[in-house]
Amino acid sequence: MRHAFVKVVFTIISIFLISGFSGCARLVDTGINNDKIRVIVSIPPQAEFAEKVGGDKVAVTVMVPPGANPHTYEPSPAQLEEVSKAQIYARVGSAGIGSGIEFELAWMDKIININKKMLVVDSSRGVKFVAVNYENGEPVQYNEYDENNKDASNPEGIDPHIWLSPSNAKIMSENIYEGLVNADPENQKYYKGNLDNYLTELEELDEEISRMFAGKENKVIMVFHPTWTYFALDYGIKQMAIEEEGKEPTAEGIKALIDKAREYNIKVIFASPEFSTKSAEAVAGEIGGSVVLVSSLKKNYVENMKKVAMAFAGSMK
Repeated sequence: MRHAFVKVVFTIISIFLISGFSGCARLVDTGINNDKIRVIVSIPPQAEFAEKVGGDKVAVTVMVPPGANPHTYEPSPAQLEEVSKAQIYARVGSAGIGSGIEFELAWMDKIININKKMLVVDSSRGVKFVAVNYENGEPVQYNEYDENNKDASNPEGIDPHIWLSPSNAKIMSENIYEGLVNADPENQKYYKGNLDNYLTELEELDEEISRMFAGKENKVIMVFHPTWTYFALDYGIKQMAIEEEGKEPTAEGIKALIDKAREYNIKVIFASPEFSTKSAEAVAGEIGGSVVLVSSLKKNYVENMKKVAMAFAGSMK
């Protein structure tokens, strides 16, 4: 008798949970039409890439929403429901070199298991990843890796923020284009036209940013989280980092950073809205400077990159 009662209770709870899951999914009304290609991306900038290339033939879902920390974010039931219906998942990094952002490291295998028919696109294919070694916040060594040396076992120090380079954004957009053509070959010409238009937009962005830094003599920025490696390399900038390997600096480390900031006449410390600004504020206070927030995760990629470049250029002599 007790066994039968427990079975009934378990059945009622299961029905409740399933109903609740469906309710969560309904709360996030994507307005997706069934004839659109459902594309899942990890981060907001990729949404612009996918929407620019896919146009009105795609419906894009972002897994790590604006303002969330990609190092710690966990997807909602509604997002996982979208994954189960998707045709394409465009991940930032590969399964080897540059598999980088923690969200993908933690969740990609689980996501693939939810929908094994889904095409997984490696947005990083063709990108050269960079690992940086720092001493007292200053970059002292750069190492490059690509898909031809994946047996390097994903070396420590690789910066996964590949999208923060307009030239890498072009490669990522091209990879998404190939995924769309694979899923929807009948509309290849449409996607190619959209891709070409967006590549032109990214080329113009690159040229505009290059002009912003032309003539700058002290091309040094100090950031809390060393996110901007690829941007810095593109435009001949030295990126000083307060945080190293995900760790806050020690009191001795902060003193060394303050000395470096004075050496390079740095008056602005750049931080991300997704991370703590405590250490950045400590350094800024000692040098009589200020903390400026710049985001690496805005969806409006071209507009955001212009704003960030203007902020960096404005901090230089």
